[in-house]
Amino acid sequence: MPVEALDKIRIDKWLWAVRAFKTRSKATQACKAGKVSIGGIKVKPSRTVETGDVIELRREGAKRILKVLTPLDKRVGAPRVPEFMEDLTPPEDIATNKKTGKEAAQYAQTTSRDRRRLRRFLAEHLDGDDKA
Repeated sequence: MPVEALDKIRIDKWLWAVRAFKTRSKATQACKAGKVSIGGIKVKPSRTVETGDVIELRREGAKRILKVLTPLDKRVGAPRVPEFMEDLTPPEDIATNKKTGKEAAQYAQTTSRDRRRLRRFLAEHLDGDDKA
């Protein structure tokens, strides 16, 4: 499926198209929150990007630097992303980003076992306070 190359496109749409964000609304929120910048200047979601722009974004404590190779408005499959974007993130930041992601995943969801332990703990400690 051919993708039509454009001269320029909204930054939120491009970030979604190259899979920097899972949804376009998350890309828009990141822009509004000041987590996306071009040349050190925070940008709004409506800011257009052109070939050669270098975008710096922060999400979940991780920093990424992306270079626009081709503006596009249709989401592409992961294997095709390098045709449209170059990742300029320094290797030391990539290692930090991976570490941050693992730490976040560790606390992402409680298990049934965790919930049972918490209920048991609270029952033991709250029952003792009521008798005083």
